[in-house]
Amino acid sequence: MVKPILITTGEPAGIGVDITLMAAMRKLPHPVVAIGNKTLLAARASQLDIPVQLSDYSNQHDAHIPGNLSVIDLALNAQVEAGQLNVKNANYVMHMLQYAGKAVLKQQFSALITCPVQKSILSESGQHFSGHTEFFADLCGVKSIVMMLANPQLKVALMTTHLPINQVASNLSKAMIIEKVCIINHDLKTQFGITSPRILLCGLNPHAGENGHLGCEEIEIINPAAEALRTQFGIDISDALPADTVFTASYREKADVIVSMFHDQGLPVIKALGFGHCTNITLGLPIIRTSVDHGTALSLAGSGKASDESLFETILLTKQLIDNHAKAI
Repeated sequence: MVKPILITTGEPAGIGVDITLMAAMRKLPHPVVAIGNKTLLAARASQLDIPVQLSDYSNQHDAHIPGNLSVIDLALNAQVEAGQLNVKNANYVMHMLQYAGKAVLKQQFSALITCPVQKSILSESGQHFSGHTEFFADLCGVKSIVMMLANPQLKVALMTTHLPINQVASNLSKAMIIEKVCIINHDLKTQFGITSPRILLCGLNPHAGENGHLGCEEIEIINPAAEALRTQFGIDISDALPADTVFTASYREKADVIVSMFHDQGLPVIKALGFGHCTNITLGLPIIRTSVDHGTALSLAGSGKASDESLFETILLTKQLIDNHAKAI
């Protein structure tokens, strides 16, 4: 029996609502179910002139029919105006994420796709929320996870995620790099079907430290971790490479994934290569969790100018991950 993919519609004032409705109009390779407020979805569909037929989800697992969308209906805390944030709906967003994560953990759905939330409004409400990646790690009881973005040209995985730049170096350790690279290697095999992943490591410092003249993290932390990964775990991984050259075509062609030491070292590159065509994947979870590569885009919500291309690409990739995972178990 094919279990649907569950899609969280995200910040109610943002474009997550819009793109979920738009994607439902497409021919999709796997059934999908949206979680959010059904009345909001209907109102936004009317505003955008999207002729989608909404229905309450009833545990049926039929193939997706373009123009139809099953919904798990959640109550809003306040009325929603597209593009206008309301802190009163922060609890609605958190409830959505908790409900969705638990439902996928219970194997009621085959995978989870998340549309963007507004972190600032969640923080303003008093919620501790640094990102979907960390949220689902906590929900699943997993201590170590990896954030990775993928498009047809490149995969970029991160050693650290949502940290201020002045905290990155102090958060790197040999043990952490070994643990996260093992997760990357494992999930590239099980979710992406790559038999022997080739992994390239970015250095932290300019020119990968220039033999210690521009920083010692490569000598003291990154390269010893890479050596241990090669000798003790049999993983095909490079030593630290200069980040200003490792993303060039000659390196990308030889790599299944490039591992960045911090968020804004690798993500600007992959988004420049294919913004709107990237998928964010959380590796190391007991569930398949993916998301779009963009934010809430409040100025576009309800305007008809948002694109669902990233969500569509994410659905396509998620279907591949589901199929590959089924083959691996």
